[in-house]
Amino acid sequence: MPRQKQFTVDDVKQKAMLTFWNHGYHATSLQDLVECMGINRASLYDTFKDKYSLFLDSLYIYNLIYIRAYLTKQMKTHTPRQAIINYFVDMVLKAEERNGCLMVNTALELSPHDKNVAKIVDQSFHYIERKFFRRMIEQGQASGEIDKSVIPITAARTLLSLLVGLCVLSRSEANKPVLQAIVSQVKSLLPLGDHVALPNPVSRTPKNHNRDIPSGVAHAG
Repeated sequence: MPRQKQFTVDDVKQKAMLTFWNHGYHATSLQDLVECMGINRASLYDTFKDKYSLFLDSLYIYNLIYIRAYLTKQMKTHTPRQAIINYFVDMVLKAEERNGCLMVNTALELSPHDKNVAKIVDQSFHYIERKFFRRMIEQGQASGEIDKSVIPITAARTLLSLLVGLCVLSRSEANKPVLQAIVSQVKSLLPLGDHVALPNPVSRTPKNHNRDIPSGVAHAG
């Protein structure tokens, strides 16, 4: 009789994703994966085929949890302009962890040489730009929170570029003023409109808070 799996596939996939996120694809060995997932090599090959297939699964998981779910939460709990700003603020707060965004890290490491990976990364960035940045700008303009002079397409693309830059800098020893300058630039790209909404109480960051969904690009998307 075939042996019954003693692990939950989704759980071990997420453990693998965190290991790839921390070390990158090439620097993560099969032994690293076996140890972090708590399974043997035979189970890894039997369930996930190989390291490459597991990595592609990890990108999908990251996109679902650390980008789409996170951005959906931002859209539900903040005003449009504040949702965008808070995304960048969260990334600055996460900078001390020095692991950046898995999608941005992968774009630098593998996208130029791997069409499958490049497609996943491009889809993620496309989602952040169009479904988050552009949508929030358009909604903010409709409500009067963001000035009508802002061109949604151009601003969304610029914001994506700033996000990617912030993610790259967060992996280096860039100091806080450099990262804060990016946040200031984001605010300047989104001038207030003729109707400034009052801050949503939910958007205020309490002391010693625990974010249930970590930031990441999407997460740049």
